[in-house]
Amino acid sequence: MTPTTVNLVRHGEVFNPTKVLYGRLPGFRLSEAGQHQAEVTARYLADHDVAAVIASPLERARQTAAPIAAAHGLTVETDPRLIESRNAFEGTRVEPGPGLLRHPEAWKHVYNPFRPSWGEPYEEIARRMLAAVTEWRDTWPGREVVLVSHQLPVWTARRRLEGLHLWHRPDRRQCALASVTSAVYRDRTLTRVGYAEPNGPGVTKQGSVGA
Repeated sequence: MTPTTVNLVRHGEVFNPTKVLYGRLPGFRLSEAGQHQAEVTARYLADHDVAAVIASPLERARQTAAPIAAAHGLTVETDPRLIESRNAFEGTRVEPGPGLLRHPEAWKHVYNPFRPSWGEPYEEIARRMLAAVTEWRDTWPGREVVLVSHQLPVWTARRRLEGLHLWHRPDRRQCALASVTSAVYRDRTLTRVGYAEPNGPGVTKQGSVGA
């Protein structure tokens, strides 16, 4: 059978001059650099057999999806399962990591990094992301679909697809801005997970992981 591919795209750079952890907050859109990144990724996917482009409801994801959809004569659909993960530090400049030692009031949120205790559990993220992947894969067999989401949801989905434990070091995620993580299926069997950075030096592609 012709393979079916689900491309998980991370949104481009966000305009965030105050450097807050914006999470699901409204009003955070792409920067000029982010718009350019979205266009580069759209060109990277332009010769792919894309049947549908679906985005997280958040503005930055929909903006990233727009040029990808336009390149294929499609309109952007939305799926709430692709939204950014919940985070207790949303709206602040505090993020999980060594810097938390300077913020005792935040320590109550970091007692369990394996869940994680400061936000939406990894299992919940993986469940909703894989449900979206499965549904859109089955809707367009033999074609490609593009799902535009956010760094943690995309990385969590990838780790679940590759059969890895979901807890991880955030500074070691392989999910650059406007990158493409591709799950390739034969019928409903995952055969490969690929990764590309269209905005990297040249087009940076990294190996495949059999499943």
